[in-house]
Amino acid sequence: MSKQTDVSYTYIVECSDGTFYTGWTNDIKRRILVHNAKKGAKYTRSRTPVKLVYLEKSDTREQAMRREAQIKRLSRHQKEQLIKDGKDLYGNNQI
Repeated sequence: MSKQTDVSYTYIVECSDGTFYTGWTNDIKRRILVHNAKKGAKYTRSRTPVKLVYLEKSDTREQAMRREAQIKRLSRHQKEQLIKDGKDLYGNNQI
């Protein structure tokens, strides 16, 4: 029996204080609503509203989680460049 593929996303939001938060989800619209309702990650609760600035699609949740960890290790400058280029790890255009 083959494993069903989930579609998951790795994302970066810009918080109201100008900082970035990186996460992953399988429902990006709902996740942004949750962040802005101050019920998402502890980091974003006091920094709303957040704005989606970068999004990558992954075939599996594990892949999205690995990519989240990679992005979190980037410097702010590298994250800004990733957002500016609008391309994921594989050169695909995002958002």
